[in-house]
Amino acid sequence: MEYFTLARVLHVLAVVLWIGGVAMVTTVIIPAVKRMSSKEEQIETFERLEGRFSLQAKITTLITAITGFYMLHVLNAWQRLLDLRYWWLHAMILVWLLFTIVLFVLEPFFLHKIFRKYAYKDPEKAFRIMHRAHWVLLLLSLVTIFGAVAGSHGWYLF
Repeated sequence: MEYFTLARVLHVLAVVLWIGGVAMVTTVIIPAVKRMSSKEEQIETFERLEGRFSLQAKITTLITAITGFYMLHVLNAWQRLLDLRYWWLHAMILVWLLFTIVLFVLEPFFLHKIFRKYAYKDPEKAFRIMHRAHWVLLLLSLVTIFGAVAGSHGWYLF
């Protein structure tokens, strides 16, 4: 198997694990946690489950970045970033950048502490805000995946 093909396979697998995990957290875990009776149980369960997913997300976003930039380099496709027909490339980089900032900067240094503080004060509101943020990230990711698959097979909006 040539390196480019391997990079593409690893890229797709990493995205599936990463965004699939985001979908699981958004559509299954957060709603289940929100229905728990005590705020202590809600916070402990959510932090335990998302903490395990956070490691997976960090690893898969790194694999996604390495393989994605490798493919851009091998294809010498940097000029596509100047062409609106390839909007999905911009979206992929934006989604990756958002998640990378959240996972590697905001979550460990700010979001974890802020979430705990507000979850103990008003768990319903804290989980509602977090759930909405997850939905926004998931929907943005799904639109990006749609565009990337369609665009990489020659279907352009413009």
